[in-house]
Amino acid sequence: MGSNKREALFRYLNGEREGDFIPAAFFLHFGEEYKGGQAAIGRHKEFFEATDMDFVKIQFELPFPEVRALLPEDYSRIPCLPIEYYKPQLDVVRGLVDAMKSEAFVILTLYSPFMIAGQMVGQIPLINQLERDPEPVFKGIERITDSLVDFVRACGKIGLDGFYHSTQGGEVHRFKDPEIFDKWVKPSDLRVMTEIDETFPFNVLHICDYHQEYGGYQNLNPFLDYPGRVVNVSTHIGGNTISPSELSQFFNRPYMGGIDRLGPIASGTVEQARAAARQALELVPPKGILGADCTVPGRTPWANLRAAVDEAHLRSH
Repeated sequence: MGSNKREALFRYLNGEREGDFIPAAFFLHFGEEYKGGQAAIGRHKEFFEATDMDFVKIQFELPFPEVRALLPEDYSRIPCLPIEYYKPQLDVVRGLVDAMKSEAFVILTLYSPFMIAGQMVGQIPLINQLERDPEPVFKGIERITDSLVDFVRACGKIGLDGFYHSTQGGEVHRFKDPEIFDKWVKPSDLRVMTEIDETFPFNVLHICDYHQEYGGYQNLNPFLDYPGRVVNVSTHIGGNTISPSELSQFFNRPYMGGIDRLGPIASGTVEQARAAARQALELVPPKGILGADCTVPGRTPWANLRAAVDEAHLRSH
């Protein structure tokens, strides 16, 4: 591949290196002792080097304050967090940009305003109150959105290359009325993601089905106008399996994924992980990136991930 993964991935996504290799990347959380400071910076570097993945993806590990919101009007107490609140996360971003940007693209996970609201007040109360009286709840979500836009701009000043921006709320079992997502969740998503798209060169749209209790997605139409240079989503949609090529064509952009995060990559042997990668690589579309459908479990053997990445680097279209 050469020593500079940044240039290699840029050329690949622009259609200039098809046939050379297929890029790959996997992500996991590193544990409590690696969530901040130099420990987080060092662990991300160690993981990047051990797996030989093709870009650096920083985990967002900053907790948000709990807000007791029993009634919709309580959402007026959700704060617009000042940029100083994000300093521990910004320090990790700065450390990894300084250490790794010359070699590879460096991006950061960013949770949607709706997801952060759920962290603050609880998933179930948030859903119930959006269904019952959404306007005051949305005003609280807007303050989170304001804060995230400030954070995104601060990351731009540091030199971050982009975001792995995650959305939830559109899953089939999340709301009784799917229009709640369209009217009260999607606008805040788009406000943050549009800010990102206008500023950063490499952004991944992640349509997240991590919370299995809400099921997956009946269809992906609500996300067609979401920005992001690459899309990462499960292939299991509406009870059907959609191929990576179909997903890439549907979104008119490169697709990242193909591997079940809970399958052999997470719990199998190295050879089983390698076989799963080979099977997935048969379906990678042009400009596609091999990866999992979401963050793999924290106990996933790094050797399994390295085996999958190695297979991708050996495979040409």
